[in-house]
Amino acid sequence: METVEMNSVSLKRPHSEDDVTNADEIKRQKISEESETGNDSGQSVETVTGQPDKSLLEDTKNEIIPNEESEEQEDEELEDSDEDGDPESFADMMKHGLTESDVGITKFVSSHKGFSGILKERYSDFVVHEIGKDGRVSHLDDFSVPVDDEDPSEETFTVLSDEDKQRLEELQLLKNKETSVAIEVIEDTKEKRTVIHQAVKSLFPGLETKTEDRDGKKYIIAYHAAGKKALANPRKHSWPKSRGSYCHFVLYKENKDTMDAINVLSKFLRVKPNIFSYMGTKDKRAITVQEIAVLSWNPIFFLTEHSEQLQRRLTTVFAHLITAQRLAHLNKCLMNFKLGNFSYKNHPLKLGELQGNHFTVVLRNITGTDDQIEQAMHSLREIGFINYYGMQRFGTTAVPTYQIGRAILQNNWNEVMDLILKPRPGAEKGYLVKCREEWAKTKDPAAALKKLPVKRCVEGQLLRGLLKYGMKNIISAFGIIPRNNRLMYIHSYQSYVWNNMVSKRIEEYGLRAVPGDLTLKGATAVHIEEGDVDNYTIHDVVMPLPGFDVIYPKHKIGEAYKEMLVADNLDINNMRHKIRDYSLSGAYRKIIIRPQNVNWEVVAYDDPRIPLFTTDLDKLEGKPLPVLPTDGKFRALKMEFSLPPSTYATMAIREVLKMDTSIKNQTQLNTTWLR
Repeated sequence: METVEMNSVSLKRPHSEDDVTNADEIKRQKISEESETGNDSGQSVETVTGQPDKSLLEDTKNEIIPNEESEEQEDEELEDSDEDGDPESFADMMKHGLTESDVGITKFVSSHKGFSGILKERYSDFVVHEIGKDGRVSHLDDFSVPVDDEDPSEETFTVLSDEDKQRLEELQLLKNKETSVAIEVIEDTKEKRTVIHQAVKSLFPGLETKTEDRDGKKYIIAYHAAGKKALANPRKHSWPKSRGSYCHFVLYKENKDTMDAINVLSKFLRVKPNIFSYMGTKDKRAITVQEIAVLSWNPIFFLTEHSEQLQRRLTTVFAHLITAQRLAHLNKCLMNFKLGNFSYKNHPLKLGELQGNHFTVVLRNITGTDDQIEQAMHSLREIGFINYYGMQRFGTTAVPTYQIGRAILQNNWNEVMDLILKPRPGAEKGYLVKCREEWAKTKDPAAALKKLPVKRCVEGQLLRGLLKYGMKNIISAFGIIPRNNRLMYIHSYQSYVWNNMVSKRIEEYGLRAVPGDLTLKGATAVHIEEGDVDNYTIHDVVMPLPGFDVIYPKHKIGEAYKEMLVADNLDINNMRHKIRDYSLSGAYRKIIIRPQNVNWEVVAYDDPRIPLFTTDLDKLEGKPLPVLPTDGKFRALKMEFSLPPSTYATMAIREVLKMDTSIKNQTQLNTTWLR
C-alpha cells in the first residue's frame, strides 16, 4: 500500500433547482410551525457518524439556550432572510475559508486516480440510518401505535379548544386561583360528554371531571382530585402499570437537524426539550433516521403553603402524558419529518450508546471510468481511509475554531475575545459585520450588542457576558456561552493537532505498524515493541489527542507532538488548565478506519432533480422505484457503508474521489453543466 499526496482539485457542489424548492418548503414549514408553536431554534450539526468525542457528550441534551420567545422569532426571521444568497458572491466570500491542508488533511491511502463528483446536490442524496448498540439499523417502516384499553380515542386530541386547553393547563399546574374549569358541551350527547371527560383526564393528569347542569346547559367541570389519598398513587390514575415510562420512536427527518426537530416536537407537545433523549445528533442537509426516547409521564413537584397552618407541604401534579398515540397524531401537521415504530420502554437513550451509522450516498455527475471506480471502492472496502477529523470540526469562517481553542489553552483571554468579536473577511451575515465593526471601533459591548438582533449566537452571548461581568472579567463573560459550545473550541484544537500528526506519521512510516507506535489493549494504550511489530497492522495503530492522561509514540512523531505544542506556546507535559473545564485529559483514535457493509453501483440518469433510490418514507407511502435510463446523459455512484461513532463520512468520500471536501473549494468550481 502506498500513500498519495493530495491534489489541489476540489469537490463540486453546485446549487440545484432542488435547493430553491427546498427553500420554499422550509419557509412553508416555518409558517406552519409558528402558527402552532412559535419558532424553533436553528443550529448547525456536523456530518459525523454519531457524535463528538465522549468528553463533549455530557451536557448536550440539556444545552438549550434560554431565550425570550419574541427574541427567538426575530432571530429565526433574520437568519432565514440571509440564508439564500447569490452563489457567486458566496463563493467569493468563501475565498477566505479553510482548505483541507489548512487543518492537516493532506494524505490518501489508496493509489487509484481521483475523479470528480457532486456530493449533496440534493439533500436526499445523503441518507443516514443510525445503528443502535444492539447492532440494529433504525428504519421508519411502521406508523402503527401500541394499543391498550386505556388509550384515548382519536377524538380526544381535537375535542378541546385551544382556550380550554390553556385554562386546564393553568388549573392543572396551579397557576391561578381557580378551583375548577367549566367546559360547555355544545353538542349535548352522552358520547360527546364521554369524549370530553376522557380528553381532560388523559391530557391533564391529576384533574377529575363531573357533569353539571347550569341554566339549562350541560357543562363538564374539571377540578383537582381531592385529598392525599388521590395523590398517593398518581400513576394509578394516569399510566398503565404494564407500560414503560419512556416512549421510544423512530424520527425520520429531511433537511433538518436533530435539535431543530426536537424543539418543534416540544412546542407542539408543550413540554421542555430536555425530556427527549437520543444517542447522537445527525446532519441537517441529509435524510436521517434515528431513535428518540421521550419521558412519557413525570411528576412535577410544587411547594404550596396552607394559609391556616402556615406550613409547607409537597403536592404532586403531573405533566402532559406523551403517548405513542399523541406522537403519531403529530404526523398530520409535521413537515419534513415523521415519527413511527413506537414502543414503550423503562429507560431513556444515552448519548454515545450507538454503534455507528449506515450511510447511503449518491455522488452525481461522476467522471471516473469503471476501472477507476472499482479500484476506489475496492480500496475503501479493503484498506479504508485516514480517520481525519472533517472540515466541519473547524468552522467555515476566516477564524477557525481551533485558533480560539488554542487561545483558551494558552489562557490568553484577550485573544479569545478578539478572535470571536473582531472583524473578519469572508462569509458573514450583514448584522454580524456591523456588530464586529462597532466592536472594533468602540470596544463597547452595549453598542456592539445593539447592532446584533440575533442574540443567541456566540458573539451575542459573549457580548452579554461582557456587559454583565465587565471587560476585566472575560473568563466569566465567556462562561455565559453554553459549556458544550465552549468545549467545542478546545476539542477543535486537539483535532487540529491530531490531523497534522497523523499526516506526519503516514508520511514518515507509511501504512504499516512500526516499533514505537501505539495500540490499544482494552482501553489502555501500549507501545508496539520491535519483537511484536509483525503481529500488528496499520488498522491496529492509534494516535493520541493531546492531554494529561495519554502517552505518545516513541518514534519521531512523539517529538513532533512536543514541537507543535511548543510552537503554540503550550507544554505537552502540563495540559491541565486552571479552569477545570478546559483541562484536557486526551484520548486515542484509530488512524485508519475500514468501513463495513460497503456496496456500490453506477447508474445513469438524465434529470439531476430525480431521486436515485427510495427512502423509508417512499416505501411506506408506496412510491415506486425511480425508472432510470440505461444510457443517460450523466452517471452517478451510489455507495453504501457503515462507520463507527465519531468518524466523518466526508473523509471516506474524500478517499474515493481524491478531492478536497472544504466549502472553499466546493463553492468555487464551475457548475455550468447544470445550467
